[in-house]
Amino acid sequence: MKTVVITGASTGIGRATAEHLAEQGWQVFAGIRKLADGDALVAADDRIKPILLDVTQPDQVDGAVETVRAALNGKKLAGLVNNAGIANMGPLALQPLDQFKSHFDVNVFGLLRASQAFAPLLGMDETLEGKPGRIVNITSVGGRLASPFLGAYTATKHAVESMTDSLRRELVIFGIDAIAVGPGAVRTPIWDKAEDANSSNPYSNSPWAKPIEKFSDTMLEGGRTGLEPEVIAKTIEKALSAAKPKARYAPVPNKLTNFTLPMLLPKRFVDGFFWKRFGMEPPEA
Repeated sequence: MKTVVITGASTGIGRATAEHLAEQGWQVFAGIRKLADGDALVAADDRIKPILLDVTQPDQVDGAVETVRAALNGKKLAGLVNNAGIANMGPLALQPLDQFKSHFDVNVFGLLRASQAFAPLLGMDETLEGKPGRIVNITSVGGRLASPFLGAYTATKHAVESMTDSLRRELVIFGIDAIAVGPGAVRTPIWDKAEDANSSNPYSNSPWAKPIEKFSDTMLEGGRTGLEPEVIAKTIEKALSAAKPKARYAPVPNKLTNFTLPMLLPKRFVDGFFWKRFGMEPPEA
């Protein structure tokens, strides 16, 4: 039986992946931050093993590693899915620095902390038996295409894209692979959480008040009409299991217009698209 650790497994992509992989016969350790979330996971599928794993807390990460090591009983870990993440909207010119830093604490430093901690179980400890495992990092369309008002989030996802490539090119000596999965709009609670965090509308008196309102509506709509989390879960399974996996998977709805073309077009052209869509125009010369 292959074993996988998933961070941020309480809801959304993480939970869907935990449930899907358990159904496929994996031993799943689902990282959670609240015991009640673990109870909900077990109620959904008692094959899932919840573990307290706040990636910003070194003691919880170390404790999770020891729990998984004991369960593996001398074998290697097949997969680590770094899914934990946060997102808050705001213009970079005004967004509080502490809020910006918190994105890096979770999305970047937390991801690296988990990767370093589980790397021995994935194959750096060559005394363990079995095939080396894989790291699957959940990035985003935002990891390649920066949007307005999500600068903190997209900055972290750009970082994770490059970290994934570096990890893959470094860990090859142990046979450990590192793969990025960059979804587009997905029906997950992350944008509802972002809406709650911004419910007081801290930028209502800023020059960006109306554009942020339009952008927020667009993101929330995408979060409610996007891909089902199960689609991403199946992509993650492919990244973990394929004999010759891609370095990056991009499950994106309406991929041509939402990802492919914006990546090919000149940046100034894409700038104009964002400005027009969200009601922003440069001042007249």
